[in-house]
Amino acid sequence: MVEFSKRALNITPSATLSLSAKAKEMQAQGLKVLNLSIGEPDFETPNFIKQAAIQAITQDKANSYTPAAGIPELRQAVAQRTNLDYGTDYVAENVVITTGGKLALYALAQVLLNPGDEVLIPLPYWVSYGEQVKLAEAKPVFVQPSQNLKVTVADLEAKRTDHTKLLILNTPQNPAGLIYSREELEAIGNWAVNHKILLLADDMYGKLVYNGNRFVSLVELSAEIQANTILVNGLSKAYAMTGWRVGYVVASQEVSAKLTAFLGHVTSNITAASQYAALAAVTGDQSCVEEMRKEYEARLNLIYPMLENLAGFEVGPKPEGAFYLFPNVKGAVEACGFDSTNDFVAALLAEQQVVIVPGEAFGMEDCVRISYAADRATLEEAINRIYKFIQTHQQ
Repeated sequence: MVEFSKRALNITPSATLSLSAKAKEMQAQGLKVLNLSIGEPDFETPNFIKQAAIQAITQDKANSYTPAAGIPELRQAVAQRTNLDYGTDYVAENVVITTGGKLALYALAQVLLNPGDEVLIPLPYWVSYGEQVKLAEAKPVFVQPSQNLKVTVADLEAKRTDHTKLLILNTPQNPAGLIYSREELEAIGNWAVNHKILLLADDMYGKLVYNGNRFVSLVELSAEIQANTILVNGLSKAYAMTGWRVGYVVASQEVSAKLTAFLGHVTSNITAASQYAALAAVTGDQSCVEEMRKEYEARLNLIYPMLENLAGFEVGPKPEGAFYLFPNVKGAVEACGFDSTNDFVAALLAEQQVVIVPGEAFGMEDCVRISYAADRATLEEAINRIYKFIQTHQQ
């Protein structure tokens, strides 16, 4: 029998990936499964991006190792795109290209954290934050928000100890889709600077914002807050490039250098063809991003009132970004006679072939995450199936 490491034994599998795999398995059996579980755009990668990868291959640019931090022209392009978006003044040496945003977060945990360090993670949280902190033998400290699913300085201060080293802040949020305002970010940023707590800004959904709301990044605030912030982003969501696995880190040159050294022993480099595709994405026509953003906005405005009308669903504040809703379904779970949200979700899948994610995966067990990264017809049919499911079990 294999004796596994304590790190491996301490990992909780990703709920979103396992549910998506289950959905695909059922679809292969011929069932019409409506999968609203995974955070993956249903759009195709824009053609000019795909063509850039093909050209890189045919011109023999994709055959060899590249620098561990990414090809120089892509690092420079990401710095320039970040500067255009946020009014910053980063250079190529501030940028490290990674195999997806997930690896960026994992690598940063390995580079920054020591056993005994504590990391503040606001609820609700993306499923991998806590696991990645544990893999660095540090301690995730989950912070309950006191209002509207967003933490305040008072919430964070109540959890701060002498061992607190890092705060992970995701805005727009996965799974609730809410955005921290400039004022909220300034208060949190100044608090972190005053207490010498590093800020990790997960801005993965920063380009997907709706209905007149505005996204603000921590790096566009004061010089002190920017210097204390490590930015993580990627191309998966805004450019429909999940399979290309392109993420990046923008940080001080000191952090970037250490991160590059770590990645040199972990991945050598991100796939070369993906880097040339990413170069086309960040330097090319950005209208493709706007077209997808508008469609997500239309889907949100369609599905939100439908969820409001479901018995036992408390949808809360309307999401402002990303492509998720995170309603509290405790009323529906109890009215339908289930013991838990997990049981409710499992029965919904078995009886109506609709896949949503239990909130337990995000630290709030009375909620569910519903992705609207699916076409409008699928969304409408899925909500109608949930309605029928609730009606059946309430009778």
